[in-house]
Amino acid sequence: MTTLTDRILARSARVVVMGAGYVGLPLAVEIAGAGFVTTAFDKASEKVAALARGVSYIRDIPSSTVGPLVGRGLLSGSNTPEVLREADVVMICVPTPLNKTKDPDNSQIVDAAQMIAARMERQQLIVLESTTFPGFTREILLPLLSQGEQKRPDEDFFLAFSPERVDPGNKTYFTRNTPKVLGGISQTSFEVARAMYSHFIEHIVPVSSTDSAEMVKLLENIYRAVNIGLVNEVAIMCAHLGLDTWEVIEAAATKPFGFTAFYPGPGLGGHCLPIDPLYLSWKLKTLKYDARFIALADDVNSRMPEFVVVMVADALNARGKAVRGSKILICGVTYKRDVEDVRESPALDLIELLLRRGAEVEFVDPYVSSLRVGNSELRRASLDEAARFDCVVIATDHTAVDYARLVADAQLVVDTRNATGSLRTAYRNKIVSL
Repeated sequence: MTTLTDRILARSARVVVMGAGYVGLPLAVEIAGAGFVTTAFDKASEKVAALARGVSYIRDIPSSTVGPLVGRGLLSGSNTPEVLREADVVMICVPTPLNKTKDPDNSQIVDAAQMIAARMERQQLIVLESTTFPGFTREILLPLLSQGEQKRPDEDFFLAFSPERVDPGNKTYFTRNTPKVLGGISQTSFEVARAMYSHFIEHIVPVSSTDSAEMVKLLENIYRAVNIGLVNEVAIMCAHLGLDTWEVIEAAATKPFGFTAFYPGPGLGGHCLPIDPLYLSWKLKTLKYDARFIALADDVNSRMPEFVVVMVADALNARGKAVRGSKILICGVTYKRDVEDVRESPALDLIELLLRRGAEVEFVDPYVSSLRVGNSELRRASLDEAARFDCVVIATDHTAVDYARLVADAQLVVDTRNATGSLRTAYRNKIVSL
């Protein structure tokens, strides 16, 4: 009788990836590309339908990659939990947002675990890739899968945690060539998981436990969030001192040691940086410890949209105009350059604050065709219309935008991303920069 490891080594194991979004679909494509029959499970019927047609709905994964895998029977989509009954390997890649009180919401992981446990009819490897707090895999996921000790870890199932490291829009690092941190609930579970990942990941980074692997993910994003918080505060300081933030950062970056350049912006966006550090902060609060750096960085980053709105108000006021009644164009509304994802985008906070102040707000973005903020459906404008706006706010610096033309046409530009850095001297009376 073949073991699960035998089936993994022979690539005959059937794989289900739960969650077919920005993390799950790239992972499913890599697994299928390695020769495993793979099902991307997602509750969204439109994603399942797109996969059935061999069409990708994520910019980083071309349909030219998805189509042949679907045609060969290696990749499919499903919204039926019964596919879990035949799975040898299950990867959990569901969202883990914060709730309204900024506490972790792991309900989708719990739902996924309950689906798996209810259909566990064969030996399975389960790997959690969704971000969570240290101890979650061991303290919560393991008991759920054990089903009240009916199923035995390392015998009936194997359990590991491997944090996703997807960077949408990155042209250099993808799922396959990004080093993969991996920790198991035991050495046995780790070895089974490593056997699986070795088929489609170039470099695996082993750690001693699932707790350590969970902490690695949080440290990575805390490092970025804290440094972005620092440089955002530096930008505020420079504004008070009358200094050019970008000149200061670029000059500091010439030091060949001891300094890594981070850059300010209108706030923190995406599905990781504004959220993940607060997972650790919440966990430490349960241990009576206050993570002060995390709280301070979150406070600074959360206040940046309001700071930018004040910049806009001051720039308009200097031209004898008020925010109320002014026509403002937000250029770029996704959370980062050259992606189509608007989740947690600081541009949304900018828009909401400007609308509250009575501005008439429209947007332009090559990756977003429609946008609703609160109860307002915003009109999508064209860059050709820049001249009719009282102010253009560059919130996301997409490379497809002709900033020289934008600045030439616009009456006033507030640049939060240094997209117009090379133009500021020529247009010093028109550009206000963060």
